[in-house]
Amino acid sequence: MGRLIRGLAALGNLRVLAVETTDIAEEARMRHKLSPTATAALGRAMSGALLLTFLLSKTPRERVSLQFVGDGPLGGPVVEAAPDGFVRGYVKNPQAHPPLRADGKLDVGAAIGRGELKVDRLLPNEELYRSSVELVSGEIAEDLARYLWQSEQIPSAVMLGVRVHGEGEVQVAGGVAIQVLPGCPEEVIARLEQNLQGRTSITDLLQERGLEGAVLALMEGLDYDPTDLSVVGFREGHIPLSFRCRCSRERALNALVYFSPQEREEMIEQDGGAEVLCHWCAERYQITPEEIRSLPLGDGFVGEVPKA
Repeated sequence: MGRLIRGLAALGNLRVLAVETTDIAEEARMRHKLSPTATAALGRAMSGALLLTFLLSKTPRERVSLQFVGDGPLGGPVVEAAPDGFVRGYVKNPQAHPPLRADGKLDVGAAIGRGELKVDRLLPNEELYRSSVELVSGEIAEDLARYLWQSEQIPSAVMLGVRVHGEGEVQVAGGVAIQVLPGCPEEVIARLEQNLQGRTSITDLLQERGLEGAVLALMEGLDYDPTDLSVVGFREGHIPLSFRCRCSRERALNALVYFSPQEREEMIEQDGGAEVLCHWCAERYQITPEEIRSLPLGDGFVGEVPKA
């Protein structure tokens, strides 16, 4: 399980959200069999999507999805998060792994390449709000900060990181978003910039000080006041986060409804049934010949299928 904490600083002039997503990034790595660079890219994107969701959403019914459309070899990532703390995501080429940067770090920017960041927000009235910005670097954190400024008019600092070790296992992952609220005094902004200056790795802070300690380090001298999340039902003092997909066996069956009777029989005769793969989470659903033959024709649906 991952977790999210939040709070205010500088007498309410700064809004702070922070996530620890080590288990989430590791589950994504194992599910999709990701290379180290793909793990770093998808892990950062999932942390960023969670931060944006809790930063922008007003009701539990909203969702935020991010699609990084670049010309690099990774072909993604694509992620979706919701205020229930669930996140899912994938990359098109999970084994993409360009050479390390000159400083010896994973080159996520080269893996994603140049292009645009597309952001979809499902609003409370179920209206879909779409926007996009040009990718700044492909390193994800800078791209999300630019999106918040250009599309949401929210001046923000965003730090994201994933550290892998051994055979590519995730050692630590997470991120922080700091929103500068309207009317923030210049001296507060100057102190924030001073605290952030030279800090290029959120993973160092997370590993050395933990989630709360990392936030306190970034908010040094700014009177950080954590939000008491126990009063809204989170007794542990944080909001739990996890990798969870919205796919189901019913949806897998529904994906076969639109195949013709001839195509269905070919599935049965040639493959002894069908296998449906969810690209979001890599879950595989084995569909039996009996289930295929029981499916309705045409525009029918199987079971109660929730809206995508």
